[in-house]
Amino acid sequence: MLNFAVGPVMMEDKILRLGAEQIPYFRTAEFSAIMKENEEMMRQCMGAGNGSRVLFLTGSGTAAMEAVVWNVFTSRDHVLVVNGGSFGARFAKLCRIHRIPCTEICLPFGQTLTEADLAPYDGQGYTGFLVNLLETSSGVSYDIDLISRFCHKNGCLLACDAVSSFLADPLFMEKQGIDVVLTGSQKCLALPPGLSVITLNARAVRRVEENEIESMYFDLKDCLKNGERGQTPFTPAVSVLIQLHARLEDITKRGVESEFARTSELAAHFRRGIEGLPLEITSARLSNAVTPLHPLNTSAYSVFLTLKDEYDIYVCPNGGDQADQVFRVGHMGHLTKADNQKLLDAFSDMQRRGLL
Repeated sequence: MLNFAVGPVMMEDKILRLGAEQIPYFRTAEFSAIMKENEEMMRQCMGAGNGSRVLFLTGSGTAAMEAVVWNVFTSRDHVLVVNGGSFGARFAKLCRIHRIPCTEICLPFGQTLTEADLAPYDGQGYTGFLVNLLETSSGVSYDIDLISRFCHKNGCLLACDAVSSFLADPLFMEKQGIDVVLTGSQKCLALPPGLSVITLNARAVRRVEENEIESMYFDLKDCLKNGERGQTPFTPAVSVLIQLHARLEDITKRGVESEFARTSELAAHFRRGIEGLPLEITSARLSNAVTPLHPLNTSAYSVFLTLKDEYDIYVCPNGGDQADQVFRVGHMGHLTKADNQKLLDAFSDMQRRGLL
């Protein structure tokens, strides 16, 4: 099986072996030491500044999205949400659920955010900004430097979903003026699903500590307190956190920039390879993490099914009204140019057979 989906992704053999081991008891000094090292390495990978904290939630990226909306913002805020697809819509829905006043910047599918899109909201008293740096449903990457300048000018607290873009596209919290970043284990971290990670700078930590929420599992103050001793309030995804430790050791040893470069090279190799095939890239601003494709002669969902059933290769289908229009090829995880070539060969064979 070869997996080009956008999560879960292909994992290294070392990570797979760790996942097959017996799971140790975690309320120990040894596990606390692992967790403290995980926090420090994540801070380093995120480019987070002094006073930042890293929290580990047992839950998908949506759990982290909800925790951030609920703990960082209040009904006294007015938050801008970039909605260019299903994940932007999810941020807006979470704001409504938790009664956080929000305004959506709605973008057409496949289009990116521009300075002109932001102009009507300049100087209008917004206090927060929520954005999925990579709108995974459309494959559109948003310009974090453009957004950061807007937030700095308007005094907005900037919270970013980097579930799919972390380690694929350059991200440096302190340098780029980002207050909160959340990510997940099953994307470029190339681990099993079930773990999400929230990094808060000092300003966001103060927000969490000052806000009162009615929740047991999602109270980030409790996570901050337990994190001081290298623990979580409740039973964590122990084996995934051990796998995370091994993965972060490798990344920090090589340097986070090497991860950006590797993913960028894989994406560029694949995009050169599809030239001449009846496939059209649909994103106005691409991330290194994923290539969204519209097949010119057939249904996108039929391409997904044929690759899965006849070639044992997974790409990522879209849902809703885009199901027959777009599928996505991920460049995350333990993939190589040789793997790319296997997918490109499958496309060529499908074209020969009249299936593409």
